[in-house]
Amino acid sequence: MKGLDTNVLVRYLAQDDPIQSAQATRYIETHCTNDNPCFISQIVLCELAWVLESNYNQSRDDIASMVENILQVSQLEVMESEVVWRALNDYQNSNVDFPDHLLARINEARGCTETMTFDKKASKQPGFQLLR
Repeated sequence: MKGLDTNVLVRYLAQDDPIQSAQATRYIETHCTNDNPCFISQIVLCELAWVLESNYNQSRDDIASMVENILQVSQLEVMESEVVWRALNDYQNSNVDFPDHLLARINEARGCTETMTFDKKASKQPGFQLLR
């Protein structure tokens, strides 16, 4: 199994650099197969959401759609996909960033009852507690 870095995934999705996008496309479409999927970690998904929002001005709906598509592609294996699905659902039903929701769901899966935060917006979501 091969893992994909965020920059490869971004080039594949954005198709904004003629050379790197072509290389990413060729690699993903040739080497990521049903029998031998490529691995995507939760870190890559966090970075992807951040890059799409801050560098590509993608909307929350667009980001959610891209993460959902990644989860559904059998040629890609997402780390602890069930946790990512829960975080994606949380993200789609709130105004908090995807990485925050993913963090809370990862922590929950590891037995944490709360994720302590200074982020007031995140603290209003289930799984978070504002640290005072």
